Amino acid sequence: MGTGTSTGVPVICCNCPVCQSEDPRDNRLRSAILVQSEDRAHPIDIVIDSGPDFRQQMLRAKVNDLTAIVYTHEHVDHIIGLDDVRPFNFFRKKNIPLYATQRVQDYIKTVFPYIFAKNQYPGIPQINFNLIDDEIFEIDGIKFTPIQVMHHRLPVLGFRINDFTYITDANFISEKEKDKIKGSKILILNALRKEAHISHFTLKQALDLVEELKPEQAYFTHISHQMGKYEDIQKELPKNVQIAYDGLTFWV
Repeated sequence: MGTGTSTGVPVICCNCPVCQSEDPRDNRLRSAILVQSEDRAHPIDIVIDSGPDFRQQMLRAKVNDLTAIVYTHEHVDHIIGLDDVRPFNFFRKKNIPLYATQRVQDYIKTVFPYIFAKNQYPGIPQINFNLIDDEIFEIDGIKFTPIQVMHHRLPVLGFRINDFTYITDANFISEKEKDKIKGSKILILNALRKEAHISHFTLKQALDLVEELKPEQAYFTHISHQMGKYEDIQKELPKNVQIAYDGLTFWV
C-alpha cells in the first residue's frame, strides 16, 4: 500500500505484515454489509453504514440501485461516505431512504449541512430520513430487529435479520439485548485486537460471547491490523468461528 508525495515520489505508508500481505483476505476496507434479496424480479440492496469506502464498496459489489442505508451509529468511519449516494439519485431519479436513530440523524445534519440547506445547490444528495426506535422495522419486506449495544459510553445499534445478526463497534451487550441475538444461525461480531480496548471487544471477549450465544457460525469483523494476518489468526479459532473478509457472502 502506498501513496505519492507532491514530487511524485512513492512513499510506503505502512510496513506492518497486514499491509504487506499478498492474501486478499487481509485487504480490509471499513466495516459495512450489503443485504440483498433472492428475488431478481424485485432486487433489494440495503447497506448497513456508509463509511469512507462506500463508493468503492458499491462499485465492487456492482450495486446499480440502492434501496436504503441503515446506520448503526454516527462515527465518521460509518457515515462519511453518504455524499456518494448522488449517482443513485441521478441515475434512478429517486431519493435514498436513510434509517437511523434521532441522535444519528441530528449528527448527520451537522456533518452534511448542505444536504439540508434551505437553498439547495443542484446535485446534492437527495435523502429521506426514517426513524429507528426500539421497534422492529421493515424495508421492502425485510424485517430488522434493532439490538442496542454499548461502544464504551455510546449506544450503538446492531441488527437481526431472520437468523442473521450483525454487531459492530461494541464492548458490552446487556442480557435483554442478548436475548434478541440468541437463536441466530450466523453472528457477525466485532473483535478489534487481542489487547484490551476501551470501546471494542477483544478477540477473547468475542470468543467468550460466541460460546455464550452459540450461533452455528460466527464471523469477526472490524478487525484492526494489530490483530495480525488472516491466516495466522484463523489457526487460533474454533471451527465455527472465522475472520470475516471483504467480499464474504452467505445466505440466510
